[in-house]
Amino acid sequence: MAADPITEPMNEPQDPIDLLIAFEKAADAPIRAEYVEGTMIVAPRPDDHHNDAATEFYLQLRSAGFRLAGIGSGYRLALQGETRSLLIPDFYVRRRKPTELDEAYRRAHRGWYSIELLALAGEITSTNHETDTGPKYRGYAAAGAPVYVLVHRQEKKAYAFSDPVREEDPAKAHYATRVEVDLGRLLSLPASYPALDTAPLLESRD
Repeated sequence: MAADPITEPMNEPQDPIDLLIAFEKAADAPIRAEYVEGTMIVAPRPDDHHNDAATEFYLQLRSAGFRLAGIGSGYRLALQGETRSLLIPDFYVRRRKPTELDEAYRRAHRGWYSIELLALAGEITSTNHETDTGPKYRGYAAAGAPVYVLVHRQEKKAYAFSDPVREEDPAKAHYATRVEVDLGRLLSLPASYPALDTAPLLESRD
């Protein structure tokens, strides 16, 4: 998710899933809450251009034969058994179709799949681009997500990060390989994935 956030630092030891559930129940309207590096992120509804871009990449991946491409599901990163991050990528590709064990994990964690299911995670920035370029970048790398695609609408750039490097300190996790293009050009992804056409992001811009 990548729209303007409201953030709330976590000072007391509490299961972040409980925090998000309580916050969602208290909200006057539906919200999409995430948790990254000790901070809850509550984003308002993304704009049409953001949603159009996410759908465009999802459709490109599906059309290329990646039937496990999707949007909308949330994923939990756990380190030493504790929840480190709760993330909702704007689009993604799973490693496999969820098994009964994966569904049992989701039920046990009240709607969140294990982030180990992700083969590719994609985020599209809005005005809170620091979240996608910082905490979420590190979160996906710490999880070992093989590919992280980032569309930076403010910079008019698209990035494909691969070869995650996990560190003892998760806040230092990163990707060893980066591909960068201007929006409007093809973004090359690692082998087996199609190059993503970023031109529609410019064409649909107001």
